Amino acid sequence: MRPAALYARVSSERQKEEHTIESQIAALIEYARNEGYSVLGEWIFKDEGYSGSVLARPGLERLRDLAVEGQIETVLVYSADRLSRKYAYQVLLVEELSRSGVNVVFVRSPRSDTPEEKLMLQFHGVIAEYERAQITERTRRGKRHRAKTGAVSVLSGAPYGYRYVKKTEDSPARYEIIEGEAEIVRKVFEFYTQRGLTISKIVHWLNEQQIPTRKGSSCWERTTVWDMLRNPAHKGTACFGKTERAERQKITRPLRKKGGFSPRCGSRRDRPKEEWIEVGVPAIIDEDTFALAQELLELNKRLSPRRTIEPTLLQGMLVCGECGHVFYRVSTRTIKNKLIYYRCWGTDNHRFPGGRRCNNGPVRQDSLDKMVWGQVIKLLEDPELIRAEIERRISEIQHSHPTMIRREALLKEMAYAQKSIEKLLDAYQESLLDLEELRKRMPELRKKQITIGSELRAIDAASADRQMFLRLAENIESFLGQMRKRAETMDVVERQRLLRLVVKEIQVDRDTIKIKHSIPTRGSNLLPRASTDHNSPNYLLCTGSEAPPWVMRSPSTVFFPEGDI
Repeated sequence: MRPAALYARVSSERQKEEHTIESQIAALIEYARNEGYSVLGEWIFKDEGYSGSVLARPGLERLRDLAVEGQIETVLVYSADRLSRKYAYQVLLVEELSRSGVNVVFVRSPRSDTPEEKLMLQFHGVIAEYERAQITERTRRGKRHRAKTGAVSVLSGAPYGYRYVKKTEDSPARYEIIEGEAEIVRKVFEFYTQRGLTISKIVHWLNEQQIPTRKGSSCWERTTVWDMLRNPAHKGTACFGKTERAERQKITRPLRKKGGFSPRCGSRRDRPKEEWIEVGVPAIIDEDTFALAQELLELNKRLSPRRTIEPTLLQGMLVCGECGHVFYRVSTRTIKNKLIYYRCWGTDNHRFPGGRRCNNGPVRQDSLDKMVWGQVIKLLEDPELIRAEIERRISEIQHSHPTMIRREALLKEMAYAQKSIEKLLDAYQESLLDLEELRKRMPELRKKQITIGSELRAIDAASADRQMFLRLAENIESFLGQMRKRAETMDVVERQRLLRLVVKEIQVDRDTIKIKHSIPTRGSNLLPRASTDHNSPNYLLCTGSEAPPWVMRSPSTVFFPEGDI
């Protein structure tokens, strides 16, 4: 009997679960028996869950290696699209195997001995490629249309805090809140937005409390908590189309451990937020808390110390007024001491193909830190500025906050749902409604009650936070007095925290330094730069620089936008 190898493939996890690949293997074994082929157990190659649009498949790779070694004469494949969905890949594989003396036989395709049969096989390959493109596009368009109508079924698995409920004949697919997990979500947002804990400390707390993850383990990771804080579903608007497929850029360590193969040959990347499609789901937290978490995550990108060994006051706060790049810290040594400077990223020749993009000069770290900290102390000595900002926000909260309007609407909806339930029960007791009809209509009302109750609890929690914010105005003078007393004895990390509360950004121009505060201030925030530069022929960091020494120019007038505390 002639030796032959078998190859079978399915592309989706659903096909894998339904064992459609086993039906292919059974058909191939029956064909081999009828045609007089002998098939060894180790010569049956399967790729389960791999797309036919790629060649990097472990089963196919082993088959090609075996063919090169000259151990097989024939490969049996159920159909041409099982070998590949792209016609070009089909031709490549068939020619490669033919060069090794291997004959490829497609059980459900015409033979390719004559020119006419080869032409027919080519038609089959082109049609398979067209069919795949058509299925992909129809699926994408269909999901996009259902997402615009608010269908939850287009979303992937429900995030932590929710349970995905499949659609039935009476109700569409939906998310249901799991109260135990929802409380953990609220705790995580509270720790991050109100108590100021880092993601690492939150992960440590979750693991210490042995709180199970969605998969049931008690080991939480930083990326899991990071994804939870970024997921808009927790504020009631899950989004479809947040990511898109892209080519894999690198082979990660987990992938190398698997032999370099993965059912997903590509990677995912974020799409612009304006292209996301929002789908309404029950809210676990309010929108204000979620917005604050996003703001803190963005600040963390810019201000996180990461690998900083020795922190400085203005780390992550300095921006070049000439080119817009950030300033970073560099140092050099003299015979007696160590000098530290802030230097513009755009002045480095090695970072850009055409050389440096900026001629802004470095600034001495000790002098600039001292100058900016002096401005912060002056701000603390004027409590009326902060009091005026807090009073303005109190007025907004008390008179025009949209959350209170939403709360009143939810209370009306809750009362209406309760009244509807009571009417159904009365109708059943009076025999105006049978049991089957009651069972059909009651779950929807119960589900609505649970959803409204969850959103009301989130609003009440946010209201309690605002009451704490309102009480802050009563103690502002004593608070600022304590801060002024401690200002000179604070270490660098404590000064950083205080500085970032009142200053948004520090812009370093060639002539001036602009401090952009988070609240409206009186007077000018424009400082001359002369006192922060040490310009002399022995300026160490200017050695070999083509830029001329920095020269003081007259400062110009600058206007500063108002911001938030």
